[in-house]
Amino acid sequence: MAKRPDNEAPQPDLGAVRRRIDEVDRQIQALINERAEFAQQVGLSKGDLASAVDYYRPEREAEVLRAVKERNNGPLRNEEMLRLFREIMSACLAQQEPLKIGFLGPEGTFTQSAVFKHFGHSVRALPFGTIDEVFQEVESGAADFGVVPIENSTEGTVNNTLDMFLTSPLKIGGEIELRIEQHLLGNVASLEKIQRICAHEQALAQCRGWLREYVADAELIGVSSNAVGARRARDEEGTAAIGGDAAAEVYGLKTMVNNIEDRADNATRFLVIGRELLASSGDDKTTILVSTSDTAGGAGVLHSLLQPFSNHNVNITRIESRPSRRQNWDYVFFLDLDGHAEQRPLADALLELKSISSLFRVLGAYPKAVS
Repeated sequence: MAKRPDNEAPQPDLGAVRRRIDEVDRQIQALINERAEFAQQVGLSKGDLASAVDYYRPEREAEVLRAVKERNNGPLRNEEMLRLFREIMSACLAQQEPLKIGFLGPEGTFTQSAVFKHFGHSVRALPFGTIDEVFQEVESGAADFGVVPIENSTEGTVNNTLDMFLTSPLKIGGEIELRIEQHLLGNVASLEKIQRICAHEQALAQCRGWLREYVADAELIGVSSNAVGARRARDEEGTAAIGGDAAAEVYGLKTMVNNIEDRADNATRFLVIGRELLASSGDDKTTILVSTSDTAGGAGVLHSLLQPFSNHNVNITRIESRPSRRQNWDYVFFLDLDGHAEQRPLADALLELKSISSLFRVLGAYPKAVS
């Protein structure tokens, strides 16, 4: 029998390791149930409230997740640990009543994936046909929150979402950043036999280089969502789609080619919309809508609107302009700002800005995405 070198670690006793794993599992299960009991006590302390939305505090959840990330020493990656804790918090909250989350459907869209990433799977995810419908259902109270796309790292802003804030009273309650992996989906025998590819216009744009090189003869058809394209690929001979793993699973499609997006860092940012402004979580972002009485003809209008942020050393992370719908060539501006609207120095800058604006609204002050 060969002698083990002195510097070689002894092999662990597999039976002993498995018994230890079983014991750890029992401890984990007991602690999760203990956490659920504390969540029940939180509910009792708040009295007989109307629904799950009364118990949900996104700012508190963001604090918990940031703490999870800070104390994680591996071997599990931060992403995996955050996902586990989101699911635990989701299940604990659902003891009262599952949150109802409206999203841009149908099932199998990246927006649905964003819902589950942010809220966990212990929610009722409600698909709606348009971004407008998502806003309407949250406004009416039929949904507690909504999730809508706002921008893609490759193709830019989703203007329909921005435009809804011109008239909607809803507030932004969170943001979600989702890595977008676009796959070619279908039940077609080969690339050469694909006659048409159905997908959302943004997905087609994100993959235009690959499509031009490998399926140049296929007709590209824009549809309302990737899930609608996947449904057509399921039902139509010669049709393929673009989408993620969820769409492939929901509609019974094969992944013909993985990751056909032109940029490996392709990502989409989503907004969580609700009916109330949030308290500070300690690491926040604020979005405002602002304009003056004459953005059509006044010189230096944008400069004057931005000056208060320079005066108070506030960082602007994003600026978008959209037609105001008041008159031709008149614009409103959407700004993302570092900080919480009710805390200095941002609160001082907003007070100064409001005094020189004809239109001023805080659309949301919410936790930055934790990922």
